[in-house]
Amino acid sequence: MLKLGVLASGRGSNLQSIIDAVEAGELSVEIEVVISDNEDAQALERAAKHQIEAQYVGPEDYNNNQDFEQAIIDDLERNDVELVILAGFMKLMSPYFIEHYQGRIMNIHPSLLPAFKGLHAQQQALDYGVKVSGCTVHFVDQGMDTGPIILQAAVPVKEDDTEESLANRILEEEHRIYPAAIKLYAEGKLEIEDGRVRIAK
Repeated sequence: MLKLGVLASGRGSNLQSIIDAVEAGELSVEIEVVISDNEDAQALERAAKHQIEAQYVGPEDYNNNQDFEQAIIDDLERNDVELVILAGFMKLMSPYFIEHYQGRIMNIHPSLLPAFKGLHAQQQALDYGVKVSGCTVHFVDQGMDTGPIILQAAVPVKEDDTEESLANRILEEEHRIYPAAIKLYAEGKLEIEDGRVRIAK
């Protein structure tokens, strides 16, 4: 069974959607460890509640970024993690980390990439006046929100939307497509070819 390691910095709602899919029998994977760079992250509480190993790895405890990332790699390797899931992990990982898990790191972003990369994607969408936004699950490469796209879901933008209301509607779709993307990976149905993800039938 595919072994996951989840990196999260905040409340962990996407982590919860993956846990729920596993517990409902919809997703045949094992979440081996949840790691956070934020000691107060609700994601760590969610993990502990479901008897999943929860680890805090603080950047301030290490001399440099590579030592910090190596500590995370050590935790992931100790748990035999095969696929790394970024679930609201707010630290941009270096090429050192990404090369270590090349093709085995997924992220979810609250826009229809390649539009509105980086922080506050929902507000970016509102400021630009788009009529449709959404979310994207992608493999992580060395750019910011630039890796090969796995799944996307569209969400209409309403005239009276605020950043919060749009974010909440997008989040519902995030909770649906992130477990779906992990399932495709677990079933061996994803292949990266010329920078594109091809999904086997």
